[in-house]
Amino acid sequence: MAVARRSGRVTLEDVAAEAGVSRALASIVMRDAPGASAATRERVLATARELGYRPDVRARSLGGQKSKLIGVMFGVGVGTFHFDLLEGLYAAAAEHDHNLILSAVTPGRDEATALASLQDFRFDGLIMLGPPTEQPLLAGELPVVVVGWHVDHPRVDIVRTSDETAMAIAVEHLASLGHRRIAHLDGGETVIGVARRQAFVAAMTERGLAGTMRLVPGGQAQLDGQRAALRLLANEDDLPTALIAYNDDTAIAAMGVLAQQGISVPGDISVIGWDDSQLAMLSPVGLTSVRQEPGELARLAVERTIDRIKQRRIEDREIILEPELRLRQSTCPPPLGMS
Repeated sequence: MAVARRSGRVTLEDVAAEAGVSRALASIVMRDAPGASAATRERVLATARELGYRPDVRARSLGGQKSKLIGVMFGVGVGTFHFDLLEGLYAAAAEHDHNLILSAVTPGRDEATALASLQDFRFDGLIMLGPPTEQPLLAGELPVVVVGWHVDHPRVDIVRTSDETAMAIAVEHLASLGHRRIAHLDGGETVIGVARRQAFVAAMTERGLAGTMRLVPGGQAQLDGQRAALRLLANEDDLPTALIAYNDDTAIAAMGVLAQQGISVPGDISVIGWDDSQLAMLSPVGLTSVRQEPGELARLAVERTIDRIKQRRIEDREIILEPELRLRQSTCPPPLGMS
């Protein structure tokens, strides 16, 4: 006869009662320790499955011992740069004798759901690559480090590249080539997307180009870049001579759409990406891109998380890296008479 699932969190005591054994014997089975017969093991494990029991791994900590596990939350469909960050996190964690537990956020799986799956593990701290939220759910409950955006919460640490400086450098480069009609394919309404859009407006205003700038709604994935490029082309009589994309993924996608329409990069439109990923280097037209250092960002995030776990003294909770612009073939002066 099937065992009825209980409401609320199922405990080891519930499993023992349903299986007709003592809590101590149920614990032996769940820990896969010697001392229980094959038949008892089978019965207890079957009952645990029926009840939906999940061991409370956090309760296994003895005398405050740390697990050396760091949770990592990340998004999907947000560009190839996150894969470089993940690779860097694994390398940095191994260097410090720690392991990572990953949980993804998807369109159908929000931050709370992603955290729920991590709760089965006794992780000591959390590194967030996404979603870029202003108020992480675990802020103040354990060490939390976000990578890529600013958070006001005083118990959250930040490791990021300066979007403000990066955008100023990108706009300065294009302006120095003679461009005035510059567009920004933005990253949507995420925290990072808004920050880069605001930085673009500030940089263009500072250069006296606010009247000739253009904002094009976009996103983070290649499909977003294609759609943004089509929006840009909807008014062919007023095309910009240069554009700055939210990331390399959207920049490369936009370049593909432009090429299909016979618009040359950089002959007709100069393009700047963001992240300086493998995509920028392997693009048929080498993509000028804002350089971020994923390995360094990952190293700093892991070290800051461990510092918090070990309760070391920290002077400033925000680490900001200065970017640089990697120049390739996708930018040049505007066509004559088209600045």
